[in-house]
Amino acid sequence: MDMDMSSSSGMSDMPSSTMMTMVFTNSQNTPLYSSSWTPSSSGQYAGTCIFLIILAFIGRALVAFKAVMERRWLATALNRRYVAVAGRSTEAAAIDADPDSQKARLLTANGVEESVKVVRRTSDGPQPWRFSVDLPRALLYLCIAGVSYLLRNGRMLAVMTMNVGYFCSVLAGTFLGELAVGRYIEWNEH
Repeated sequence: MDMDMSSSSGMSDMPSSTMMTMVFTNSQNTPLYSSSWTPSSSGQYAGTCIFLIILAFIGRALVAFKAVMERRWLATALNRRYVAVAGRSTEAAAIDADPDSQKARLLTANGVEESVKVVRRTSDGPQPWRFSVDLPRALLYLCIAGVSYLLRNGRMLAVMTMNVGYFCSVLAGTFLGELAVGRYIEWNEH
């Protein structure tokens, strides 16, 4: 059983141009997103790194903005529930019926008193579909998905190209974004 090593197809048969570098590099002419975006000077390389930092920051800011808007939309929806109270006389009606207080007026925090009661409940299910909420939510998520896609490609390219500058730029932008707006993001949202 003599094995011929020259007939086995392995990594040694591949041309050297198709093999990827497996070490980190700081080459300033590494393409990003396309071959036309290849920095050719130190300034262009720095601009590409700054772009990745800003893009990562914007990604975190969009996620934080969505979390803030979700809280506002939920609070608005929970405060929007009104229930008519049947058979209950209002304070204004009680004052009008009192002969001793003919000229008295009742001022409430809500202005004119109505025969409704605001009912608040905790959210245990999805809110009803509303055009004024769901359209901005969908547009906001579209922006988040677009930026995330660019960042994921940026992260993957940073790892696949093994470019230290790109890799550190995405990490720096993510760190700065989380540092600036991370407190607004709720992790238990989804």
